[in-house]
Order: sequence, then C-alpha cells, then structure tokens
Amino acid sequence: MNLLAMNRFLSVHLVRAITGLASLLAAIPGFACTRCLHVFADGTVLVGRSMDWVEDPGSEIWVFPRGLERQGNAGPDSLEWTARYGSVSVSFYGLATACGMNEKGLVANLLYLAESDYGKPVAGRPNLSIGGWAQYVLDSYATVAEAVAALEKEPFTLVAARVPSGDPGVGHLALSDPTGDSAILEYLDGRLTIHHGRDYTVMTNSPPFDQQLALNAYWKEIGGDVMLPGTIRASDRFVRASFYVNAIPEKLTGTKAIASVFSVIRNASAPLGISTPGEPNVASTVWRTVHDQKERVLYFDSATSPTVFWVPLERCDFTAGGPVKRLPLKGGETYSGDASGSFRPAEPFQFLEARP
Repeated sequence: MNLLAMNRFLSVHLVRAITGLASLLAAIPGFACTRCLHVFADGTVLVGRSMDWVEDPGSEIWVFPRGLERQGNAGPDSLEWTARYGSVSVSFYGLATACGMNEKGLVANLLYLAESDYGKPVAGRPNLSIGGWAQYVLDSYATVAEAVAALEKEPFTLVAARVPSGDPGVGHLALSDPTGDSAILEYLDGRLTIHHGRDYTVMTNSPPFDQQLALNAYWKEIGGDVMLPGTIRASDRFVRASFYVNAIPEKLTGTKAIASVFSVIRNASAPLGISTPGEPNVASTVWRTVHDQKERVLYFDSATSPTVFWVPLERCDFTAGGPVKRLPLKGGETYSGDASGSFRPAEPFQFLEARP
C-alpha cells in the first residue's frame, strides 16, 4: 500500500470511529458543570469549577465558623453534627453548598449527576439532604484521605429532592486537598463508588465517572493536538478539560498559575443564552471559581461581571461562636480584588428540605 492509499485508509477509519463515538455520546444524557485540578512544580494546588444552570441560582458566598450546629433537613431521622472546621462556601439557591474550602484547605465541589441513586433509608442510619453533603464534608474533615476513610463506611443516607427550578437535586462530589490528593464520590444503583487518587483531576457530569474515563481514554489515542470534541456536553467538556489541564506548564507560579486554571475552566464553559430543554445543566455558565489550596484563597468569576474577586481565608473569622457571614451576590452586586471586608452578618441557610 503506497503512502497516499494508507492516508486515505486511515482517514476513512478515523472518520468512522469518530462518527461511532458521536452516536454513542448523543445517547448519553448531557449535564453541565466542570471541575479540574492541577498541581504545580512549587506545590501550588489549584482546583477550578464552573456552574452551569438553566437559570441564575442566586449563589452567594458564606463564611461559616467552627462549632456551628448543623441538621441534615431530611426528616425526623436527620443527621446532626457540629462543625469541626470553619469554611468559605458558595451556595446554590440558598439551599445547598455547591462548592467551598475549609480552613485546612480541603475543597469540595458538588456537580450534577442525573444517574445518581442514593438508595433507600437504612434503619438506624441517619439521613442527610443532598443540599448538605458538601458542607458536611467541609465541616468534618481536614484531608481527602480522612474524608474517604469515614465516608466509605456510609455513616448516613443521602436523600434527593427537587430544587426551586423543579429539576431533581442530584449530584456527585469531588474532593481535593493541599497535597494534590483527589477523590470522586458517586452513588449509583444505591451503592457508593469512590475513585481515590491524584490522577482523578477532572469531573463533569453524565455518564458516571468510570464511563467518562473510558471515553477520555479513546480521545487520548487520537491526541488533543489533532482533534478535540467541541460541544458543551459533559463528555466533550471532560475530554477538553483533561487535555488542557495537563498541558499547563508545570513551572507557572502566582497569578499566572491562577490564570492558567481559569483559562481551562473557561474553555469548558458555555456562553450566556445557551439552554437545552429538559436538561437543566446543559445551559449557560453562571459563575466560575478557582480555589488556591496552598494559600487558602477563593477566586470568584461571575459570567455577568467584568472583574474577578477573591476571598483569602486567613482574613475570615472562623472562631467558634463567631458570626456566620454572607457576601451578597444575587442582587447583581459586584466586587473587585479582596472582598473579605464586604461580608455581612447573616443567618445560615437551611439545606434543601428532603424527605426519604
């Protein structure tokens, strides 16, 4: 076979393979939000995420002190706990913690997963609303390893509920800490699945994580410098984020490192005005965050604001008995630079009410 014939042969088979993959992806429910993690040569650990939703969920930023008494809001057998660690969290409809970082540098990101199945309540085991899952982890653990060791014993049953938009409140959870350790937690067919390791740097949405890994392995064979899928569907965003986050120069530091992770998460974002009927998370990107887990700083980027602002955790008061504070955002408020001085005392929000 001459060179020209070989090129034609390879081109035909590549097109067939991509066409087949496209058909497979078209059958997979697509829901948005993207999370990516990168560890730099100087030990800086940055995790970025986007929040894509069918409407503005009225997110705001909260400072929660240590010692805060919590209740899982999932019926009479709700989980109760006291926060061991203070945290800065981003709310979702004022009913759930979508992401946040505690004073030890542990970060939790809750993303939509349509296939989630938390199983039925178990006698003697308390219940926890899905709205409190991420916050419980931030309140309770200092590292990913500690969280995984405790959560794999399934000390509670998660309970889903409808969010104010009328869509199911279901999701999976990504954790990371200042060492670069990472874990992805999903409930499928009533059973908890945990992927734990530094290699698990990207998470999007449907299909479940193990299938995302398989699809991403296919695209690695093609090579991101040859072709990458470009839609806003979860599988396409997973592939793009995986390629670009691993292309970041390891020696970047400071603001350039932060900018590099923002550039990856923006690449996986959806333009304003995008929406898909029946799929609430295949929609416009509303906001993005980058957490610097080494320096303990939250960076926030609203899709409707021209500026990025940040909240250094060292300037937040996490003293037990101290006030809960809120940074207003849902009224269109904007900030520039360090916004830690703009928080105001507030009552903590209650988690999304769920009934087993």
